[in-house]
Amino acid sequence: MEFGSIEREIHIEASPDVVFEVISSPVHLREWWADEAHLDPVPGAIGELSWGDRTTPEAMVVPITVVEARPPRRFSFRWVYPDGEAAAQANSLLVTFELTPSGSGTMLRMTETGFRERGWEVAVLEEHYRDHSVGWDTYLPRLRAYATRLVSTP
Repeated sequence: MEFGSIEREIHIEASPDVVFEVISSPVHLREWWADEAHLDPVPGAIGELSWGDRTTPEAMVVPITVVEARPPRRFSFRWVYPDGEAAAQANSLLVTFELTPSGSGTMLRMTETGFRERGWEVAVLEEHYRDHSVGWDTYLPRLRAYATRLVSTP
């Protein structure tokens, strides 16, 4: 296995405008991905995502830096970088969502790169790669269900 990038494609029965909002707005991110999301979806904005009860040691809080926001076609951000450091190619992972109209909905292509660039030992690299692969396999179907529900709710 290469452990270089994770790529997924899903079709969502919602317009690219709706899907863009679902992948970039904190209000929507909390519905399908993180327990809490704080970010402004504009290039250069720094925010955070969190999972779990923030008052416990088990909580995971991750900084996020928006790289690109071109509604309704592309949204990308860097994450998984050390606290107190600015996100850069060598210290973070890059997630890119590309949205393409497809029939009555949207084809969403998600790519996450930067695993090898982190310089992790092989075992750490493999663990992060597998963890993120499982995460995307869990959360992308939730994204699809949530976006579809948004457009079908009267």
